[in-house]
Amino acid sequence: MLFKTLSAAVFGIDAYVVEVEVDVSPGKANFLTVGLPDTAVKESKERIRSAVKNCGLDYPFGNITVNLAPAGVKKEGSAFDLPMAMGILGTGETLQSQGLSDWLFLGELSLDGGLRPVRGALPIAVAARHKGIRHLVLPAENAREAAVVAGVSVFGLKNLVEVVDLVNGAREFQPKEVDPRRLLAAQPRSPLDYRDVKGQLTAKRALEVATAGGHNLIMIGPPGSGKTMLAKRIPTILPPLSFEEAIETTKIHSVGGVLADGAGLINQRPFRAPHHTISDAGLIGGGALPKPGEVSLAHNGILFLDELPEFARNVLEVMRQPLEDGEVTIARAALSLTFPSRFTLVGAMNPCPCGFYNDPGRACSCTPSIIQRYVARISGPLLDRIDIHIDVPPVAYAELSARTSGEPSRDIRGRVTRTREIQQQRFAGASIYSNAQMTPQLIRRFCDIGGEAQRHLERAMTRMGFSARAYDRILKVARTVADLDQAEAIQTRHISEAIQYRNLDRNYLKFEV
Repeated sequence: MLFKTLSAAVFGIDAYVVEVEVDVSPGKANFLTVGLPDTAVKESKERIRSAVKNCGLDYPFGNITVNLAPAGVKKEGSAFDLPMAMGILGTGETLQSQGLSDWLFLGELSLDGGLRPVRGALPIAVAARHKGIRHLVLPAENAREAAVVAGVSVFGLKNLVEVVDLVNGAREFQPKEVDPRRLLAAQPRSPLDYRDVKGQLTAKRALEVATAGGHNLIMIGPPGSGKTMLAKRIPTILPPLSFEEAIETTKIHSVGGVLADGAGLINQRPFRAPHHTISDAGLIGGGALPKPGEVSLAHNGILFLDELPEFARNVLEVMRQPLEDGEVTIARAALSLTFPSRFTLVGAMNPCPCGFYNDPGRACSCTPSIIQRYVARISGPLLDRIDIHIDVPPVAYAELSARTSGEPSRDIRGRVTRTREIQQQRFAGASIYSNAQMTPQLIRRFCDIGGEAQRHLERAMTRMGFSARAYDRILKVARTVADLDQAEAIQTRHISEAIQYRNLDRNYLKFEV
């Protein structure tokens, strides 16, 4: 007898529906799975057999053949356990329904019939809605995530017996319901705040500009000057996620398997801080069936790289495509996947190997050639893609001992959010969300300067030896500074502040050494 059920698989950050065809025929007991299954899918036969028997349900005796269509696409993971089990039960008399074309099943089975959580519930729910499938059955831990998608009745269940009872109508189950807007508005409180940072007014201003315009930033300063402390407080001033950004970010984290259990929707911008020993595959993504890396998990948020020169050269160089294009493409022999990776890069580094170059309180033991080689670990093309270079000097004792606190993150975030709203209105209808993403055409349109501001920028370009890419970066940052001032036109003071943030450019460091 033939019985069909529906499931789904993830491809990139999206999903596609998989038809699970189960045929049971007389003969020697055998279980064959076809349709390019991986090892985890092939092993499901043992989990299904034990789960069905331990739940007291009838397991058919005979030759069982399972086909996962489309057969030309590789299937991976244990999420096909439940739909395969339902197909096997459907060939007998356990299920009263003659067809389950309006149901999509997803879940890993334990040996006692329990349902274990799986990856990709959110994109699968989106795929189910797109195909007009009304009911989605999956483990209870994934229900909150999938229920974010309207138009699909999501049932989060605990075991195989409950799934059978749901389909047969033996028991009444209520679909999971969540309010996505309320989930998005429920911002968790952070114990971190910029009022805790003593001094470093210039660095805090640079971070405000960077987050307001989505600009990449690098902080250079001696050990203990507060670079990491400043970076860890960036999430407290980031603007809130829009609903579309939250959905896209949650899909990436769901596919990557890093979404917290029971989480329905990511409601704050990601902050990823990988260690400098990370591989290029860990940063950019990879695997036989590619999974998103840190640059994609930081999508719509912050990627913080501490001790930037300590990262392997090839690891840093792979970031050039996502920094420029906002996406990363991972090619394999059988497939090619593209993951979104529109993030803000924040780096931190010492000015030299010993860390005390330009430190007024401690002597540097490095020679000029050693300093040059240390800084050269970050290539010129990569450094050109970083909009803001800021010096973070040691904090004086008078500032450390001062009883007054700095400006709270709440006030900074208010200005950042207001500035992002200005940019959203400016770029309405375009596919960009911040000044840092402006194309050359948009720069010419929205960053037109003249008179004294133009002459001031020309003198700086000639004197500092900035590249053509740096010219565009300065105009983008100046546009953000003007937006923070709520100024319609870019003025000379805005250009001056933007130029100040290029004072630690590669050419300047080499000149000073």
